[in-house]
Amino acid sequence: MSPFMEGLVAGYGIAIPVGAVAILIVNTAIRCGFRIGCLAGAGAATADLLYAVLASVAGVALTVALQPLAVPLRLLGGLVLSGIGCAGLWQGLRRSAQPNRTAEVCAPLKTYAQFVGITIINPLTVVYFTAFIIGRDAAAARFSLAANLLFVLGVGLSSLSWQTLLAALGGIAGNRLSPRFQLLTTVLGNLLVVGLGLRILLSAIF
Repeated sequence: MSPFMEGLVAGYGIAIPVGAVAILIVNTAIRCGFRIGCLAGAGAATADLLYAVLASVAGVALTVALQPLAVPLRLLGGLVLSGIGCAGLWQGLRRSAQPNRTAEVCAPLKTYAQFVGITIINPLTVVYFTAFIIGRDAAAARFSLAANLLFVLGVGLSSLSWQTLLAALGGIAGNRLSPRFQLLTTVLGNLLVVGLGLRILLSAIF
């Protein structure tokens, strides 16, 4: 398999499993539209791309360096996700109580930066990419510059394409769902994010 195809497989492998970031991207697109949802997805894809670069350049050493920080990073990630979920719940319920709601205005750069941050605090991403690179066959494991660039390009394209699909689904839902169903999806989505955050916290503590 070529390095580019390996990158595509690795990128889809880390992006497709439904987690907190995927739920937040869909919710963002429902609330703010497809364009802002795309920027949220681009933020998540940027974090995946950065970790792919780090794993390609110094994956094993970086994994060892991050090992002592695994528990603090999990605690931080759990707290951040729980806080984001609670804030999303509060904002959704508050907006639903307003009699004359106007379209929500979402800051593009702030959304992009937020999703880079909440995706990059997950140290398991670099562990995943490092394991993938180490497991490559001997011929592919020579770590030439061209091979690494193709691998990283594949990761970036696959992650971005999946996150864009999530944003499109959220944008379509936002245009077609009634305000009541939009509120329901916001509540359920943010409750899932809070639950995932609490699960990360508990796994770090116990």
